[in-house]
Amino acid sequence: MATLVASVERTQAEAPRRPNVIRKILVALAGVLIIQGLLALCLISANQLLLVRQMPFGVVGPSLVLQGVQSKVPIAPVAYPSKSAAISAIDQGKIYGAYVSGRSGDTFLAAPAKSFFAQIELQPAFVAAAHKLHRPITIQNVKPLPRSDPVGAVVGFLLLPLLIGGYLAAVLVFKAAAGTAAARWRASILIGYAIVGAVLTDLIAGLGIGAYASSHFWPLLPCFMLITGAVVLAAAAIQGLFGGLGTILVLIAFIILGGAGAGGGGLYMLPVYWRNIGVLFPPQNAVTLIRQVLYFGGHDITTPLVVLFLYVAFGLTVIGYLGWIRPTTAGRRRAGETVAPTQAPDKLPAVRHGRAILIALGICAAMQCLFAFTYMDAGHQPVATNLPFGVTGSSPILAKAEHRISLQVSRYPNESAVKTAINENKIWGALLPASTAGKPSTLIVVPSASDLAPLDLAATFGPAAKSVGLPLKVQAYAPVKLAKKDPYGIVESLMLLPLLIGGYVSATALKAATGTAAARWRDATLFGFAIMAGLVVDLIAGIWLQGYPTSSFWIVWPICSLIIAAVAFTCVLLQKLIGSAGTLLTIIAIILFGNPSSGGANGVPYLPAFWRDIGPYLPPRNAYLLLHRTIYFHGHGISLALTVLLIYLVVAALPGFLIWFRGPQGPITPDTEAEAAAMTVPVGAAP
Repeated sequence: MATLVASVERTQAEAPRRPNVIRKILVALAGVLIIQGLLALCLISANQLLLVRQMPFGVVGPSLVLQGVQSKVPIAPVAYPSKSAAISAIDQGKIYGAYVSGRSGDTFLAAPAKSFFAQIELQPAFVAAAHKLHRPITIQNVKPLPRSDPVGAVVGFLLLPLLIGGYLAAVLVFKAAAGTAAARWRASILIGYAIVGAVLTDLIAGLGIGAYASSHFWPLLPCFMLITGAVVLAAAAIQGLFGGLGTILVLIAFIILGGAGAGGGGLYMLPVYWRNIGVLFPPQNAVTLIRQVLYFGGHDITTPLVVLFLYVAFGLTVIGYLGWIRPTTAGRRRAGETVAPTQAPDKLPAVRHGRAILIALGICAAMQCLFAFTYMDAGHQPVATNLPFGVTGSSPILAKAEHRISLQVSRYPNESAVKTAINENKIWGALLPASTAGKPSTLIVVPSASDLAPLDLAATFGPAAKSVGLPLKVQAYAPVKLAKKDPYGIVESLMLLPLLIGGYVSATALKAATGTAAARWRDATLFGFAIMAGLVVDLIAGIWLQGYPTSSFWIVWPICSLIIAAVAFTCVLLQKLIGSAGTLLTIIAIILFGNPSSGGANGVPYLPAFWRDIGPYLPPRNAYLLLHRTIYFHGHGISLALTVLLIYLVVAALPGFLIWFRGPQGPITPDTEAEAAAMTVPVGAAP
């Protein structure tokens, strides 16, 4: 009876606070939902259609071939008087290639270092147009990508640690230094961090992983310092002007809008509006600066330097005003508020805040190092290992091709059996040897299996067939055709990031709103959020942006909700076990190791061994396979991925439901709640 009375009294005492808690929960989750939807909208709309859009392209001499290409590919011709002039322009990174007309034949000057995706669209278009007009054509690779970066991914991967490290440093140092004398020295602290972060990134990516030649270490170092400095100082200035709202503004401007418009695959592959939006923010200018220094000798970098230095100047000016000028002016206006001369200053708060700043910077540096290592190591040099491949009969073409690409070959009796295996996602390509002499063999590629495998197979089997003197034709086949607005099949990999981030951010935001990691009703609230957020991402990606066939809408919704819930409850469980550090551990496991090991649009065979091995045990790999195979392979081969995600969800959610039978826990301290709120930073929202 006494227990019942105590329970009633406690309930009555808590009743006035419940509306406030509910309001905080609704506001927190609504904010997460908006950020998650905005991230999905920006990432997908900017990158789903990597097409040439009024791309500067050199032309030497008049040509009917050029007219044929322009009717299909929107390029912006730039006339040059000679081939050497066009090559000079390519060397300086001014154009994306050139076409030289000659008397006996033409030459296509390729520049894949400017944009790998532009190269694979422009070169076939010019070759096809030249053959149609019976013009001999020669391909000359003027600016090839190095073997350490065969698809031009290094520039985008370098942006990640610089952007995220700068953003995190600004957020955490702002919280650690707020209201202390350290606020006056914030600019110096952040500049110091920018230098250290740049050195660490350069050491890890260049000398450590070998993503670029060691000769680029010193030219890139000041670029990294400038990029990190521009982000961290401008972000700190905006936070100083707008307080907590400034963190959200920086997130939207620098990470979501700026990151989506960065143009890692080539600026003129972006939609025009994203190209124009991106030029206003640090990420696009950072990408341009890194690419021009890395591959084009530092030519044509005036604009990115000016923009980045303007951000640095803005940050220094605002931070200097807020830290030195405004406090002095305010102090002069407050007469009688000065400390008495005999009063000894308390040094303990300064020591405590100094320690907090060092811890915050240590966390930022560790996160920046991890971003520099994980994404770069997993994706900078995609090389196929045991690529699933089918064959009917025997052919010298296959034997020759296997010298250049690692294949896991399965033999099938006929073409029908090959296509059945493709439908079940067992093989990613196949060779059908010619049945009679003189007829071409057929190479079947599967664009819905991987964005890179069809290019890789065609580039390998074409020369192999030519070397043995046999004709070969390439045929694309897929059980479900790629959506018109997703020609490379990358939308599912773009969707994955908002789903993962929405999971851990919703869990952490709810923790801050309820005041405890084990609050009653928290699990039910998270389930409700996962259902709603899954629907929002599905509507944006599938209906609004048409990133996959609309017939998949209803099955994609529960999959999106399952992914969000699995990550959210994993984060909740870790928070219950180790407190707010559980959010940090979730970020490391899900974003820093899980996402790079997912395989993404390239596919698992293109991952290095370490990343292939750890991926099956983490949610992102299973989430991507579940999404991708459900949409494009009629759900074949999803049993294991679905099982793993359900295990994560059930194991992580079960303790929360068991806690329901215990009395409600008291709220955690304000300091702990503030710490949890600080960890809601959506790390990983970069291109």
